[in-house]
Amino acid sequence: MQFTTRPTLQGSFGMVSSTHWLASQSAMAVLEGGGNAFDAAVAGAFVLHVVEPHLNGPAGEVPILLAPAGGDARVLCGQGVAPAGATVAHYRGLGLDLVPGTGPLAAAVPGAFDAWLLLLRDHGTKSLDDVLKYAIGYAEHGHAPVEKLGATVETVRELFETEWTSSARIYLPGGRAPWPGEHFRNPALAATWKRLLAETAGAGDREARIDAARAVWRSGFIAEALLRQSRRPTLDTSGERHTGTLTEADLAGWSARYEAPVTYDWNGWTVCKAGPWSQGPVLLQQLALLPAELPPYGSAEYVHLLIENCKLAMADREAWYGDAADVPLAELLSGDYNTGRRGLVGTKASHELRPGSPGGRTPRLPAQAYARVETGERGFDPMGAGEPTVAECRDAPAVAEFPGAPYVPGRLHSPGEPHVAGDGTTRGDTCHLDVVDRWGNMIAATPSGGWLQSNPVVPELGFPLGTRLQMAWLEEGLPNSLTPGRRPRTTLTPSLALRDGVPVLAFGTPGGDQQDQWQLHFLLAAALRAPVRGGLDLQGAIDAPNWHNDSFPSSFYPRGRRPGSVTVESRTDAGVIEELRRRGHDVTVGPAWSEGRLCAVARDPESGLLSAAANPRGMQGYAVGR
Repeated sequence: MQFTTRPTLQGSFGMVSSTHWLASQSAMAVLEGGGNAFDAAVAGAFVLHVVEPHLNGPAGEVPILLAPAGGDARVLCGQGVAPAGATVAHYRGLGLDLVPGTGPLAAAVPGAFDAWLLLLRDHGTKSLDDVLKYAIGYAEHGHAPVEKLGATVETVRELFETEWTSSARIYLPGGRAPWPGEHFRNPALAATWKRLLAETAGAGDREARIDAARAVWRSGFIAEALLRQSRRPTLDTSGERHTGTLTEADLAGWSARYEAPVTYDWNGWTVCKAGPWSQGPVLLQQLALLPAELPPYGSAEYVHLLIENCKLAMADREAWYGDAADVPLAELLSGDYNTGRRGLVGTKASHELRPGSPGGRTPRLPAQAYARVETGERGFDPMGAGEPTVAECRDAPAVAEFPGAPYVPGRLHSPGEPHVAGDGTTRGDTCHLDVVDRWGNMIAATPSGGWLQSNPVVPELGFPLGTRLQMAWLEEGLPNSLTPGRRPRTTLTPSLALRDGVPVLAFGTPGGDQQDQWQLHFLLAAALRAPVRGGLDLQGAIDAPNWHNDSFPSSFYPRGRRPGSVTVESRTDAGVIEELRRRGHDVTVGPAWSEGRLCAVARDPESGLLSAAANPRGMQGYAVGR
């Protein structure tokens, strides 16, 4: 058995894995109190809003994959649509070529809150008070913040102090950013949830009260505050002040909804993902591109193959994915199509975007996709020292030889890590949560958006609007063109995997465009390597050295692209790195523990044995269970 940073947990009662230990333990407390996996997930999600506000919030979005015991896997879409006034013509009329990365113009109809409450109503057993009490407690009485929360606030300090002053009141009390070892509170958020509970207390039974809370979000005091904020002129990444397009009708007319997942069968597994309004089918396309026999796991040939397959799948994402009825998904996953695409992978790295022609259609890419765009901004590191640019990174030594080791100023922090610029520009900031219970209910969710750096905090509520519209193009006629009533194509992409039709594995990761790269590597590691103690070696698969490439346009403002790039962890074998460079890959060696943020839970359908593991990178993700 290989060394792992932590054990793969095993038990029979319940398992939770998330990107923050307080969310994991809060969800576990719900399981201990008799709740099911869906109750637990909702409680954990609202805690994530409190303890990782730089990564997600109630006005963000969440795709959820759920598998009720004995039932079919489903997608619950918590991705809101573009408001009625969010047209390409309106944004072009403001002199914009891209949707700003921050500010109210980038706000879709908020989706996360309604999705979590719909899940609780339809699949949970607990009351609204039962699941919100953990988030209210941490917001009202405080929690010890993770280092990256304070580092993010320091990065946008000037913006908060000079422009987004409602955010400064929450995140810079007395001029001091949140700091580990000190209690950080968000009393405005606690007051919002307490008022919500008070206003809905007499609404009727459990389900009626949840629906009453959803109505308050859509048309009550919460909706009113969100609209006031959207209409305030706000400085955004364009350098100008803009107001948003949200209206009463936009908020009142949208709700989360259930959909069938997109699936692909590979090597005895059925992998379930959200549809092409998300990035999810990219993972399925990468599986479809795999040859019958893979090169040796971890070899240069293996890594090269996965990188090149990813480029092909991501090129198809740019040409074909979006919230449009005519996405040719069946053709994109078909055997004939992928046999042809497989032939494009040679021994040398490609630096081109090469979308295919499913069903004989002619692909069209946005004009911006052809441009190589270097963002140029510095991001943040865990100690707030400033992140090197790509040019400064190349061949730098590893930051740390163990996961979560302190940042060393002057050393590399990986380009694949979340970026936050001083104007709030963000890439790759997200959370993840997986739960499985003793009855066999299973859920994977990737909450994101509504970050503290996305928009000013709504002063009456304690949280900001989101910015997911930045992923839509201001160019007409594309599957992902900004279009009223359509969902912007998101990077959020949780996963469920079944064997013989039975849910076995729930997993996912933060990481923006990297999510379906890291998840593929994890899935292959879990599926191809030896089991541990009679189950999948989840922790070993999470701990294995990981990598990503940026050869396609980023989904985040300003939509940068680095053709031929590959970023690998320094734990990668030196011979593999050398061979990748010989094959023409532009390799950046990142820190030893810098690629991937995976969470996973599993259930053996024969024995009922449950297992879980969590990412050690960053020192905040944890799995719990018994």
